[in-house]
Amino acid sequence: MNVSVVYWSGTGNTQAMAEAVAAGIREAGAQAEVMEVGNASAAALASESVFALGCPSMGAEQLEETEMEPFVEELEPLVSGKKILLFGSYGWGDGEWMRDWAERMKNAGAVLVREEGVIANDAPDDEALAECRAAGKELAAG
Repeated sequence: MNVSVVYWSGTGNTQAMAEAVAAGIREAGAQAEVMEVGNASAAALASESVFALGCPSMGAEQLEETEMEPFVEELEPLVSGKKILLFGSYGWGDGEWMRDWAERMKNAGAVLVREEGVIANDAPDDEALAECRAAGKELAAG
């Protein structure tokens, strides 16, 4: 099985989380393809039954609006029945952007591996990276 890990990262924090998710996927015996959202296709991703999406909190706790938000908008009607992991970092607030994103994907019919995603404050510490690896393993478990 090949699992795509699509992310947007401004400072490298969410990219580090994406790499940890991919490590967990590989530890579970699957293949992982990590790609920036600008190199991803919503239509291609929609053909997969399992994938991960990562984006940090931006502005007033929202998804990055020039690349990730349009991608998620295009993908949203195509996620019903898909097993998805959401992850990202934040610098302020309490994770509202992730709760909103998780609710949005659940309302679209996605099955989330972690109900409220995996989040890290600023740079992910060892605990956050371990949680990303564990969530990647769960995602790849089927």
